[in-house]
Amino acid sequence: MLNSLDAGRRLALRTVLLQLAVAALVGVMFLLKGHREAVSAAAGGFTVALGTALMSVQAFGRLVGGAAAFVRLLLGMLLKWAVVVGGLGLILFQYKLPPLAAVTGLVAAYAVYLAAFRFKG
Repeated sequence: MLNSLDAGRRLALRTVLLQLAVAALVGVMFLLKGHREAVSAAAGGFTVALGTALMSVQAFGRLVGGAAAFVRLLLGMLLKWAVVVGGLGLILFQYKLPPLAAVTGLVAAYAVYLAAFRFKG
């Protein structure tokens, strides 16, 4: 094993913080279109950051064996996607915020998640 549990935790924390920053930035950029669009874009990004944070807590919670670690990772991913899909549903259907802004915030924050594994820091 090349990476420690602590390295995974640091990567997860850095990813969540970057996702929060991107969500805020996208929200500020959509402020030019209006208040509702800004809230929608920021909420879409924050939903992804919350899902990533919950997945990280589940996956990197404690040191376990290989099979248990895999199960914890799968449960974390399911939890993340439940939060993202549920949050997007709330944004679009419960609060009736603009969908384009919400999806833009979601995609921007998720792009940080994908880019985090390409660059070593």
